[in-house]
Amino acid sequence: MASPGYTEHDKHEDVKVLHSMGYAQELERRMSQFSNFAVSFSIICILSGGINSLAQATSGAGGAAIGIGWLIGCFISLVFAVAMAQISSAYPTAGGLYHWGSILGNRFTGWLTAWFNLLGLVTVLGAINVGTYYFFMGAFGTSYLGLEDTTTTRIVFLAIITGLQALVNHMGIGLTAKLTDFSGYLIFATAIALAVVWLIAADSYEIGRLFTFANYSGAAGGNVWPETSSGWVFLLGLLLPIYTITGYDASAHTSEETLKAAHSVPRAMVGSVLWSALFGYIMLASFVLMLPNMDDAAAQGWNVFFWANDQQVNPVVKDVLYLAIFLSQWLCGLATVTSASRMIFAFSRDGGLPASGSLAKVSPTYRTPVAAIWTSSILAVLFVWFSSLVSIGDTPVYTIVVACTVIFLFFSFVIPITLGLFAWGTSKWDKMGPWDLGEGTFKLFAVLSILAMVLIFVIGIQPPNDWALYITVGFLVLTAIIWFGFERSRFQGPPIGDEVAKRASVIAAAERAVGETGH
Repeated sequence: MASPGYTEHDKHEDVKVLHSMGYAQELERRMSQFSNFAVSFSIICILSGGINSLAQATSGAGGAAIGIGWLIGCFISLVFAVAMAQISSAYPTAGGLYHWGSILGNRFTGWLTAWFNLLGLVTVLGAINVGTYYFFMGAFGTSYLGLEDTTTTRIVFLAIITGLQALVNHMGIGLTAKLTDFSGYLIFATAIALAVVWLIAADSYEIGRLFTFANYSGAAGGNVWPETSSGWVFLLGLLLPIYTITGYDASAHTSEETLKAAHSVPRAMVGSVLWSALFGYIMLASFVLMLPNMDDAAAQGWNVFFWANDQQVNPVVKDVLYLAIFLSQWLCGLATVTSASRMIFAFSRDGGLPASGSLAKVSPTYRTPVAAIWTSSILAVLFVWFSSLVSIGDTPVYTIVVACTVIFLFFSFVIPITLGLFAWGTSKWDKMGPWDLGEGTFKLFAVLSILAMVLIFVIGIQPPNDWALYITVGFLVLTAIIWFGFERSRFQGPPIGDEVAKRASVIAAAERAVGETGH
């Protein structure tokens, strides 16, 4: 069902753009601009990363890590979002980053972008749901249900919640969009409710606390960070907003299901970052003001969120808020399944993955890439299970790989951005999309993205995540072996130039198979 104001002409134009890139309208195009915004806003989910990773700030540079660091980290994420939004308006396809990497570069850069993005999306899905598990255990599992944190409990919990997320996605973008729309409103409402409750519970309002630098590295911060200098611990604290404010590529991944995608997608990407930054700041600043004592809070390490609420908030109010947070975190995982599955679908329809024929199929009944949905979900659970069993020293491989995968996600962002910087004005990219900030603005944000990537990589491989460097280098070596040994001669990439015209009959057949008519 089209939204009000969406005409047959609009539909024709959306499909015409998609056909011009050599693809059929197999997915169901019914997401509004708000729904496209909500899917990214739900993955960013300040109630997930903003809460589960809170100790990276409070046990780092203290109040200033929120009052100042949050704003800096959010700006870093924003520069990627703005640059990607400009490209997304010109190339509104599912699995957008892979397509951009191919069109603006070549087969190899597209293939590399896809693998970085896929690895990041699947493992981040696992990380999000692990965060949901630990939040559930801290909020309800141990105190109310008497559950113990064991590998079996964790994997069973993950299998159940990830399976439900996959099932909802399986049943159609309409149901998924309704739930992510609800998620958007729920995150707004819960963030404001938390801020109000925390400000009421605060003993006093020490605004200066938000701009006071401390150094809680080592034992003073519960060993969240190894002992280091004040400057470094502040930079490490930037990982809280940078890791939280990611996932806005979901708007690009759902382009083929979005109405007036060339207009809606870029606005949704930038909007999801800006609104998350604003409401996240209000919420987390209120949390810092509510803390009874900054030193005591820092010493709690990863338990700071539950410790502070136990100290200051009414138990009934606390449990109601915890329930809203838990639901928001589950919906965050739901939106991540949507994003990951569309990336798998897009890469597979161009032959980029094993069993591509199956992974690229769209259900005529639900108009969703069913095999891609369940594959991404199963891989996420298997990743958590396997990596939880192995450690390097005292650090679980899971913890190290999660640090790597956020780096991989940002690499998948910066590759097409860098290619776009050099491709603009050439035959590869000679026309901006309808959402156009201008050549100068795009180039500025593209350069800032490259500089930000260097910063993210440098702070992302610091202890206790220093093994991330070796894993990243190892992954690059492995991808080089796979590309030059196998994929270089096999993988053709997306249709370009004359290949697009040759696909007309294939496009028509694919659309008839899923019942898409009326162009």
